Amino acid sequence: MGWPFLGETIGYLRPYSATTIGDFMQDHISRYGKIYKSNLFGEPTIVSADAGLNRYILQNEGRLFECSYPRSIGEILGKWSMLVQVGQMHRDMRMISLNFLSNARLRNQLLSEVEKHTLLVLGSWKEDSVVCAQDEAKKFTFNFMAEHIMSLQPGNPKTEQLKKEYITFMKGVVSAPLNFPGTAYRKALQGKMEERLNEMNGNENDLLGWVLKNSNLSKEQILDLLLSLLFAGHETSSVAIALSIYFLQNCPGAVQQLTEEHLEISRAKKQSGETELNWDDYKKMEFTQCVIGETLRLGNVVRFLHRKAVKDVRYKVHLDPSLFGRPHQFDPWRWQNKQGSPSGKEGSTGTSSTTKSSNNFMPFGGGPRLCAGSELAKLEMAIFIHYLVLNFHCQLAAPDQAFAYPYVDFPNGLPIKIQHRQINHDTRPDS
Repeated sequence: MGWPFLGETIGYLRPYSATTIGDFMQDHISRYGKIYKSNLFGEPTIVSADAGLNRYILQNEGRLFECSYPRSIGEILGKWSMLVQVGQMHRDMRMISLNFLSNARLRNQLLSEVEKHTLLVLGSWKEDSVVCAQDEAKKFTFNFMAEHIMSLQPGNPKTEQLKKEYITFMKGVVSAPLNFPGTAYRKALQGKMEERLNEMNGNENDLLGWVLKNSNLSKEQILDLLLSLLFAGHETSSVAIALSIYFLQNCPGAVQQLTEEHLEISRAKKQSGETELNWDDYKKMEFTQCVIGETLRLGNVVRFLHRKAVKDVRYKVHLDPSLFGRPHQFDPWRWQNKQGSPSGKEGSTGTSSTTKSSNNFMPFGGGPRLCAGSELAKLEMAIFIHYLVLNFHCQLAAPDQAFAYPYVDFPNGLPIKIQHRQINHDTRPDS
């Protein structure tokens, strides 16, 4: 159970390769099984890496279990944060998020905005330059969320200041429960909200404007909602994009198939005289969805979930060899139907019977707290990958790998060397 108060928290937070379950989990599972007792963040904790139990807990949210995160999370995100709220208040805030990220908005408005912000970032890349893929992905997702939550434009001094404060804020979110930064970031958001309240211009194009006009939330509740959504909508999506770039570096067969898929979409756009992507184009990105699914499985962007009632829960079933064949290998073909799996393709493991509908695949949680932004996250990844593989050759400029702290991060920022790709719509893509 570890030291008094700290328990086993130090071992739990010790960095490890993000594509493994880490020595802490490996040691405890081998000694005690997939469900065992520990002491984390100063509290007795039941840790579960059992798929069946985890699914049962997620599905019984609000009945037998409720959300319960370490005190540090609530102190930074705010007591009204959607992440730590339970009951009716969580349902109300989640409904606001679901309306903001509805399928209709994704189709008719947000897809084109995701495309715009993707091109803004990729358009700044210079030939033979080295960029930090993780930082570029963070720039993309932060600028998108800042504009659609508070109408903050990329490059605006207020946007850049908010981004700077956010970095300090993130250090607090992932800290052990000792002392937390984040006050300046909260004040920056509060200042923007007060500015909008004074304007009272009725602008409902962003989330802040819609909530101010259409909800009964207090100022403090709105502020905490904004903090939650900026955190959830920026951090996890950017890490997932960086992970996809990292995994693809060692899987040229997947890069080739991705390029063929997106070149086919590009050819069709050229023939129709259209330039912007639409929802039909997005739905054609079938192998891209396999890459996204495999990235989320192997990368495990969200490392743990906490639930409270009888048990707190942490899950790690995506690297369980009894559920996924060769779980530490990046194999996007495992998500295809067995009949459609390309024979001889690089990395194909013959594990395609494990599909996206598998009850064992829970990258966005489950039950009443299923991530409200799951479809937006997949859309962001798909559009970014589309323009990345069509326009650039990328290769690692220096060794780097993803570590879990327990949040996922690349110590060197994932530096990649950029070379522009010449697109020829009449021939197959170069490999």
